Amino acid sequence: MSSHHPSHVKSSVLQQRDPAWAREFEAILKAYEQAGGKPDVLRTPRVASAVISGNHVLAVNLVEGVDIEAEELENGVHACITVAPGTKVDYPVHLCFGMVPTEGLQEIISEFEIGEGAEVGFLAHCTFPNAENLKHVMDARIHVGPGATMRYSEGHYHGPVGGIEVLPTTHAQVDEGGWLESEFSLVHGRVGRLEIQFEVEVTAGGVVELVTKAYGSAEDEIEVNEVVRLNGEGARGLTKTRVAVRDQATSEIYTTAEGNAPGAVGHMDCTEIVRGEAVARNVPIVVVRDDRARVTHEAAIGSVNSKELETLMARGLDEEEAVDIIVRGLLG
Repeated sequence: MSSHHPSHVKSSVLQQRDPAWAREFEAILKAYEQAGGKPDVLRTPRVASAVISGNHVLAVNLVEGVDIEAEELENGVHACITVAPGTKVDYPVHLCFGMVPTEGLQEIISEFEIGEGAEVGFLAHCTFPNAENLKHVMDARIHVGPGATMRYSEGHYHGPVGGIEVLPTTHAQVDEGGWLESEFSLVHGRVGRLEIQFEVEVTAGGVVELVTKAYGSAEDEIEVNEVVRLNGEGARGLTKTRVAVRDQATSEIYTTAEGNAPGAVGHMDCTEIVRGEAVARNVPIVVVRDDRARVTHEAAIGSVNSKELETLMARGLDEEEAVDIIVRGLLG
């Protein structure tokens, strides 16, 4: 298979006649379904999509105004996703990243260029159902043009063992009047080791919302580092973190919000639930460089709400089941 899928080719699948390709495609689709994805969508011509397994680009589908160029690398894929200025994409772009084997390395280098006034959503599923000794490294660069909107939702499924490291790094720029929403969710299967790095610069009138949800158990390690720089007049930013840890798992949340311009408004909201011998930390940093900017922070770390727990147990659930329902509600 050629390593570069030309942008002018509209194709739902690549190399359909290769039996090895077919097996890998079916395996990654099954894993995609486990992660909460709907495989049929990846075969729908109206939906832009890309399916990447290990360092293989298994399928790419394009729609008008959305270009996906994917190049295979030694241990992963370099993907460039461009949305033309003024394009309103009807259906979320579906991205499937994953590895079916028990061990290995996957490096995804991704670039998102959202043109002026465009509006697009992305639904990404990252699935590693058999992970025992895996590393998934993501290096993303996002540019949201003036007045453009990008919504990105990424869900992970890691299987029951926890033998995985997930290391996503994102650098984002939101231009004047642009809007970026990014949600990361890892609440099914073991976390393993998760270390998120996210930095975003927001110019005048721009908005960013970062949401992170994770549920750690056993010896899982969760670390989130987020930096929001509100550099332009009237820029707004929100970070929302919802993490639960139990057993011997650990959670460390570091959030920084900078109010660097008049009318800039930032808020950091962190809730962590701790059970068993788990440990949770939250370290907020507030930086204000303009006396007309405002940055706030709230954090709640501890056990589940006792009234909610009593209510559920009164309905016949044992404590473990009741706590799990409350945690799932928080991470919903």
